[in-house]
Amino acid sequence: MKKKLNVGIIGYGFMGRTHSNAYRKVVNFFDVPYEPVLQVICGLEADKAKAFADQWGYKSHTTDWHKVIDDKTIDVVDICVPNNFHAEIAIAAAKAGKAIVCEKPLALNGAQGKEMVDAIEKAGVANLVSFNYRRVPAVTLAKQLIDEGRLGKIFHYRANFLQDWTISAKVPQGGMATWRLDVKAAGSGVTGDLLAHCIDTAMWHNGPITTVCAMTETFIKERMNVDTGKVEPVGIDDACTFLCRFDNGSLGNFESTRYARGHKALYTFEINGEHASIGWDLHDLHRLNYFDHRDESIVRGWRSIHVTDSDMPYMGKWWVPGLQIGYEHTFVHQTADFLENLAKGKPTSPTFREALATQYVCDAVLASAKNLKWETVKKAQS
Repeated sequence: MKKKLNVGIIGYGFMGRTHSNAYRKVVNFFDVPYEPVLQVICGLEADKAKAFADQWGYKSHTTDWHKVIDDKTIDVVDICVPNNFHAEIAIAAAKAGKAIVCEKPLALNGAQGKEMVDAIEKAGVANLVSFNYRRVPAVTLAKQLIDEGRLGKIFHYRANFLQDWTISAKVPQGGMATWRLDVKAAGSGVTGDLLAHCIDTAMWHNGPITTVCAMTETFIKERMNVDTGKVEPVGIDDACTFLCRFDNGSLGNFESTRYARGHKALYTFEINGEHASIGWDLHDLHRLNYFDHRDESIVRGWRSIHVTDSDMPYMGKWWVPGLQIGYEHTFVHQTADFLENLAKGKPTSPTFREALATQYVCDAVLASAKNLKWETVKKAQS
C-alpha cells in the first residue's frame, strides 16, 4: 500500500483544475511512493467550491484558506490563486510545516519573493514552483542534449510568447476572470505571466541571465475595474521585448505580447550553438527541431524529432511510440517528480529559490523599461 499524502488546493480556477487532474492521474501512470488524496479545495465562493469538490472528488471544501493551513491532516498545500495571495499563504504554510507547491510567478516582485524563500528555507519544507513547460518531454529532451554538449558553446537564445486576448478595450481588469490585467493582483503583465515561463526555461537550459535591456508598452491605458466598477488606469505591461546577456557569454532575445492577433498561446524558443541548434514550438509540443552541422553535407538539414519513444523523457510511462501527449501531462510529470523527490528528501526543481532568480530577472526587465537603460540582475543564490 502506498502512503497517503493529503493535499489541500487553494484556488479552483484554471490552475486548480490542472493540478487536481495531475494528483488524480499520477498514480495511474507513474510508480510514485505516495498516493495523493484530494482532501480539501478552497475557493472564494462556497457553492463553486462545493461543485468543484464534487466534480474532482475532494473530501471537503472551504472558503477560508487559513483552515487548509491549520488542518493538521494536510501534508501538501498547493497554491493556485492570483499572485498577490502567494506570499501570505506560502509563508503561513511554511510556518505550519507543510510541503508547498505554488503557481508561477513566485510573487508580485523580488522583495516579496525573497521573504517567501527565507520562510520556506527557515522551515525546511519541500517546495516547488509550477513552471510546467520544463516538463514537456521535448523541452526536457532539449535540456538533456544541451547538457550532453551536443550544441557546443551556446551563442544565442531567443524566445517569444504571444497572445491576443486583451486587444479589445472592452476587456475589463480585476475580478476572478481578468485579474491578470490588474497590477495589484498580478504585479506585472506579460512579463510576469508569460515571459516568466520563457525566462525560467532559458535559465534552466542556458544558465543565469546577468544583464537586461527592455522596453514595455501598455496599449490601452484605462479599463473598467470589475472590483470597483470604475474606469481606472492600467498598471500592467501589455507587451515586452528585452535583450539580455547570459553568464556563459551568450546573447538572449525575448518578446511577449497579448496584442499579436492570431496567436492564442504561441510559445517558441530557439538555441544556437557552435555545433548544433534546437527549436521548439508549443503548438507542436511533441516535436523538437534539431540541426547538427557535423552531419554529412549531403544530408545536413533541420530534422523534426517526434518525441514519443519510450527512451525519451517521461514517454515510457504513457502510450506506444508515435502517440503523443499534451499540455495537461506536464503537470502529471511535475507531480510525479515532486512525489518521488519528497520521499527521498530531495528538492524538486524549480524550487522557490530558483523561481526567485526568475523573479529578479522580471524585476530587472521592468526596471530597465522604466529607466531606459541596461539593468544588472540581482543574484538569487544563497
